Amino acid sequence: MRNNAEMDMMLRGYGLTTAQFLYHMPDHPHVLQTFLWQHYDVAPKFPALFHFIEFWKATLDGPLHSVAYTHKQLIAPSEWRNVSGELILH
Repeated sequence: MRNNAEMDMMLRGYGLTTAQFLYHMPDHPHVLQTFLWQHYDVAPKFPALFHFIEFWKATLDGPLHSVAYTHKQLIAPSEWRNVSGELILH
């Protein structure tokens, strides 16, 4: 079950972004390694993804080869309605 902060983010347009980073091993530059990253982000600008890429370049030793990503908005405006009511079951 999702917490209230996650639900609030989804209602504000955030979706789940998954990125696959291919990078060169620092000690063996001819070998590529994979790293998967997931975070709630806003398409099409992807500020969290670009912030993480900048963090990677500034902090980590393995130079990036490529980044492939996908994004899914988990709640679209047409999929959510505010419904008021009460259902009583006997």
